[in-house]
Amino acid sequence: MANAADQAASEYSTKGAYVSGGQEYTRDTNYIETRITRDGRDGYPVEAGRYRLIAARACPWANRTIIVRRLLGLEEAISLGMPGPTHDSRSWTFDLDPDGKDPVLGIERLQEAFFRRTPGYSRGITVPAVVDIPSGAVVTNNFPQITEDFSSEWVDFHRDGAPDLWPAEHLEEMREVNKRVFTEVNNGVYRCGFAGSQEAYDAAYDRLWTAMDWLEDRLATQRYLIGDTITEADVRLFTTLVRFDAVYHGHFKCNRNKLSEMPNLWGYARDLFQTPGFGDTVDFVQIKQHYYIVHEDINPTGIVPKGPDNSVWLTEHGREALGGRPFGNGTAPGPVRPGEEVAPGHGAE
Repeated sequence: MANAADQAASEYSTKGAYVSGGQEYTRDTNYIETRITRDGRDGYPVEAGRYRLIAARACPWANRTIIVRRLLGLEEAISLGMPGPTHDSRSWTFDLDPDGKDPVLGIERLQEAFFRRTPGYSRGITVPAVVDIPSGAVVTNNFPQITEDFSSEWVDFHRDGAPDLWPAEHLEEMREVNKRVFTEVNNGVYRCGFAGSQEAYDAAYDRLWTAMDWLEDRLATQRYLIGDTITEADVRLFTTLVRFDAVYHGHFKCNRNKLSEMPNLWGYARDLFQTPGFGDTVDFVQIKQHYYIVHEDINPTGIVPKGPDNSVWLTEHGREALGGRPFGNGTAPGPVRPGEEVAPGHGAE
């Protein structure tokens, strides 16, 4: 007979039906809002070695945190656990690790860390999540706040030469651009893919491409989204763009055209991909496995497409002609930390 914990666990799932018939897709943004801060006001002070970032390479929201952690040089301060690209009926699983367990937390499913924080946690078991290693409990899964706090609260552990991803002189503009990019593009592709009616899909499609055209125009005369350096606004847009032709164009029916058919956005995306800290975090194999296998109601066969050709991400982009300083007064991050490399054949080799 199943014990109480197993019974509770079986009631919650992050896999299954993603489309509600006749309805527009609405993302649940009710996350655990606890923060890790220098003053520890929420009970979790900044402390090197205490926290573990759980971030699946397949997920665009988690990919953000991997990129920002690398750009800022927080690898020594915050360890990284990476679930596999698919998850079972209970949550993301650590099936890529020996014995199917995270080597630091000793758990098979991320759900276990959520239940240690809130027994029977009933919302989505999502990545990225930051886990308090001593207690084994999730601290937060509020992905936009996680990366912002990496910049502002973890500054004492930034590497020498870490870029300023939230420049004070551009904060107001960044907030506005980030909001539009999130609602219309980052989440816009999901509104297309998970639309429950033709009307909902048509409306989502039009909103997405209005925003994509706005970005294409914006990037015609400037190398980056904000100012002349890379900011977190670029990180947030990149993780959607790098998945566009491989997943969103076909799987989510965002098919007016491919990203590679939009000269400015395509050049911009390749420019970032070839910048240390961006493309070296991208695993195209895991990305495709996640979307095409997990979303059973959209792709019931579970067949994962072989294409497209990822080597095009390494072709010349010509964006240097627009000027700009990728890292501002800072420097590029060094080599990828041993053990955190993208598997051979999974990138753009």
